[in-house]
Amino acid sequence: MTTLREPSERVDRRAVLMWTLGALGNSVFTYVVLLVVALVWDAVPFRWWAAVLVALAFAVYSVLMPRWRYAVHRWEVTDTAVHTQVGWWSIERRIAPMSRIQTVDYEEGAFARLFGLAAVTVTTASAAGAIAIEGLDKHLARRLVDQLTVRADAVAGDAT
Repeated sequence: MTTLREPSERVDRRAVLMWTLGALGNSVFTYVVLLVVALVWDAVPFRWWAAVLVALAFAVYSVLMPRWRYAVHRWEVTDTAVHTQVGWWSIERRIAPMSRIQTVDYEEGAFARLFGLAAVTVTTASAAGAIAIEGLDKHLARRLVDQLTVRADAVAGDAT
């Protein structure tokens, strides 16, 4: 009997900083909106301790989530398949056989580009959708796209 193991490769360590800054930005924006609503809307009495508690929760989230996410996110490419594991609260593992790969995409988002990172998306005929590997060094991501394209092309069949 074969068991499903974790993929062997981790995403780039710079992804932790990128996810931390993204979480901080989202937390600050959400906190300011909540604070303005609480101060302007008379139906909800403003409590300073509640504002401190919410700020503390956002700070904890912004510090812990990226590290937890880094511990979970993994990927691996073998001769026969692409294997990923993503998530932080819930964990999802996906395997795409080389024979099912339809397209391989490379993306450098504006925020990821600041950290020299990129994402590779593998589209298959699966109803579950594409497999994305985020937080890769951009040079590694380009090599991975080339490698997957060659391997998928070498497999017989039409990937449907």
